[in-house]
Amino acid sequence: MRLIYATDIHGDFEKVKKLLYGTIADIYIIGGDLIDMPFYNMGTSIRYHELQSYFHGLRRKMGKEHMLIEDFVEELLKKPTTPEEIQDKGSKYQQYTIRARRVMQQKYKVLKNIILTKQNSEIFCLPGNYDMNLQYTSLNDNDLHLRWYQLAGLSIAGYGGADVWTPGIPQKYIVKYGAGMGSDDTLNEMYQFFHAVKPLIIVSHQPAYGILDKGTYGGPFGSPSLRTYCDNHDVLLCLTGHAHDAWGVKLKGNTVYLNPSNFGEIMTPAGKVSEGGFFYQIELDGLRVKKVIFRKISNGNVYDIADYYIKDAEIAEDIIDAERYNALKNRENFDKESKEYPHIPEIELYNDIKNFFMMFQTREAEDRIDLLEEVALLLENKIHGHIAMDIMGSVNMGLSQSTSDIDMVLYVRCGTSSNCPDEFDRCSYFKKAQDMIREILGTKYEFEIMDCINLDLVENSIREKNFECEPTQRFVAYRSVCRPINYRAIAPVEDLLNKDILFRKELEGSIQSYIKIFTTTSPHMISFKKYESRLNSLGVKLPENIRRKIKKYLKENDTDST
Repeated sequence: MRLIYATDIHGDFEKVKKLLYGTIADIYIIGGDLIDMPFYNMGTSIRYHELQSYFHGLRRKMGKEHMLIEDFVEELLKKPTTPEEIQDKGSKYQQYTIRARRVMQQKYKVLKNIILTKQNSEIFCLPGNYDMNLQYTSLNDNDLHLRWYQLAGLSIAGYGGADVWTPGIPQKYIVKYGAGMGSDDTLNEMYQFFHAVKPLIIVSHQPAYGILDKGTYGGPFGSPSLRTYCDNHDVLLCLTGHAHDAWGVKLKGNTVYLNPSNFGEIMTPAGKVSEGGFFYQIELDGLRVKKVIFRKISNGNVYDIADYYIKDAEIAEDIIDAERYNALKNRENFDKESKEYPHIPEIELYNDIKNFFMMFQTREAEDRIDLLEEVALLLENKIHGHIAMDIMGSVNMGLSQSTSDIDMVLYVRCGTSSNCPDEFDRCSYFKKAQDMIREILGTKYEFEIMDCINLDLVENSIREKNFECEPTQRFVAYRSVCRPINYRAIAPVEDLLNKDILFRKELEGSIQSYIKIFTTTSPHMISFKKYESRLNSLGVKLPENIRRKIKKYLKENDTDST
């Protein structure tokens, strides 16, 4: 079973959408903080925060700190002796609070609509200290707070919130936390809940005391109660967040603790922006943690940063992407300056259409992608080199059926950056890989390798700024529209390419012919009608704007071929 865990979303729902589209898992857990502010613009948030701070100070001055700010304001407004200035501020604060509740519920509805597009996975959400109790929102059916679920023999339970008041969020609506500093280790809501349901997987926004819980300044601030529970019960995984800088993987006793750092973009205490995008992909074999992959999503690409295994009762770490790993370790942004840029019109149109179809990805497409990931890993072990693929056709669109075949581009590293044969099917390295793929897939799926590209050759041509290298032009074409398998093998080459966006754009201007190669892997008009028919079988009608884009796309390709 595969579980993907991301936390501290901070309103970056677009990144959540890309995570759901760009990965495959049996279970997704989207941890708090889900939202970042209870309004749609910063100006309103600042004005609300100013009023909240004013009444917080007044509450403290009047010895009413035991009251919620909202209750304190209501009490003030009921007193005829309250000065007019305070009355005015109190009325404004109440109006803002009502508006904040509505906006927060609307934001959760947006996230719910994104979640609904992922049809073949279980998706759970946990509130953080920025969030409402989700049972009063559109996310009620996905709520993990004080709830537990039994899936594939594994029990999963969650406890949200944190032992902190978050200024700028209505205090009355923040999910209540009952297991912080000062509470009895065992006589509190969280401990009693976990003790009753005995989960193998715990999800908690606030970390356990002393484990992945150190803030930017000061010492540990985790929950002693959570630590006590995990120390004395059989807990396989403890997934936490909240402490953005305390990311990592730890093994204490038999429990693996995970904190992936912030997924959404946040403002650090030093006033800098942290780009986020980090999450864990956890591979489970029964009741055993087989492997944990630390990953990052940026501009729609998913990068593997490090692999973690349990070896000799300790966590073994294998760093895959040292640059991104060290950037996070030093709290530096690596991908933030790499902005998405407009592709040539054919690519833009195709990707718009593809992104729509991928919202309705079938289980058959996910099964094929899963198997191809396994194939790529087996090939690397057998060939002792980097093997990756780009997927075309119905798998790329996410709309495979039981009878669908697989069209792919194969990427290899032959150890040479020159002397590749003009016809890739004459390459002995390719033939060996093709035979192995056929052996692994057997009769399960029909497949065809449409192209084979030597990444050593592409990397060399990028360094030399060789605009005329045809394999590099094809690489740019496929990377613009296809779906990668084993992207960790492709990422260093594409990273090198993206360091010079002008060079990439120049190459894109030369690839119309290769786009035609891609679009003729199967008759496109028939393919799009087939995809529409599959949507109709799901009760989904093709929107008119997508229909227009398909017509425009096909017309442009017809024009190019004349």
